[in-house]
Amino acid sequence: MDNEEMTLFRDMARRAFDKEIAPHYAEWEAQQMVPRSLWNTLGTAGLLCPDVDETYGGAGTSPRITLALIEELSHMGFGGLASGYGIHSNIVAPYLIHHGTDAQKERWLPKMVSGEAVGALAMTEPGAGSDVQGIRTHAVRDGDEWVLNGSKIFITNGMHADLVIVAAITDPGKGAKGTSLFLVDASLPGFERGKKIEKIGQHASDSALLFFQDMRLPADALLGEVNQGFVIMMQELPRERLGIAAQAVASAEGALQLTVDYVLERQAFGQSVAKFQNTRFKLADVKTQIALNRALYEECAAEYARGELTADKAALLKLASCEMQCDTIDDCLQLFGGYGYTVEYPISRFYTDARVQRIYGGSSEIMRELVARTLLGR
Repeated sequence: MDNEEMTLFRDMARRAFDKEIAPHYAEWEAQQMVPRSLWNTLGTAGLLCPDVDETYGGAGTSPRITLALIEELSHMGFGGLASGYGIHSNIVAPYLIHHGTDAQKERWLPKMVSGEAVGALAMTEPGAGSDVQGIRTHAVRDGDEWVLNGSKIFITNGMHADLVIVAAITDPGKGAKGTSLFLVDASLPGFERGKKIEKIGQHASDSALLFFQDMRLPADALLGEVNQGFVIMMQELPRERLGIAAQAVASAEGALQLTVDYVLERQAFGQSVAKFQNTRFKLADVKTQIALNRALYEECAAEYARGELTADKAALLKLASCEMQCDTIDDCLQLFGGYGYTVEYPISRFYTDARVQRIYGGSSEIMRELVARTLLGR
């Protein structure tokens, strides 16, 4: 897709989001969840999992289209939905595309494209966040089935999910090397959702506790090979972090646009706030930081399309873009004065939605460690 076609696609997506999301988003934020029907609406519009092959109902586009949709949602201030959308279209679907059997793809991908099935990724546990080796959820083989027990926390799309990719220990004592991934059908006995987790931001993203109690899974629920879960996760991390960077850069761009519009209209001390040198210098700094991170993001997106994006560089991108996002949006909010601290002004949502970006998908501290290893070795 060339630049002109991409521009047309973005315009189409923005119009769809303006119609189907914008009028209702404040209400969904208050309810701390988007309606389940929204997924079907997005599927009907062809906006879910566009890079899924046409064989399974997708459009067979490049991953850049999925990333563009994440960008548009983020730029418009729909940070919570952008996260949920990213999990579904940019993480769960690629896990299936790259590691699923033909039967697994045939069962789940068409439903994910249509919105009939919502996807979630369940890695984090109460005692295991960035440290995947601390996972305690386990699966034991019993004849032609696996018996799954354990719990997961902070699972995006957890309240709506129909398909959950679950990381579980299948060979105790081996840590990450004894981890496997399972495609868990949420309709099966033994699956239970805890209460919805209330967060300080990204309210429209439903986060939940999930429990698995003696849950019997068919043998073909295993994604990839046994004990290869950690390897698969490492292979998919670059795309996950690329998607998070898409959110970071685009939301910062959206916040900057809001701020420019505001300071041009707002009067203080008898003149436009835009005329104060502090305002002009702050906005120049914000624009510069966004531009630098946009350039790095575009470079990494191009490398991913060529199959060349490394885990190390993806970590660098996530660290830079998410730190930039939080810093620049904070600067933008400051220029709104007291109004910026009210929910009436959308800049406040940009601000609270941004904070978690430094945590999920690998915290900034973990990203720094990964980047340092490229310099100093292990």
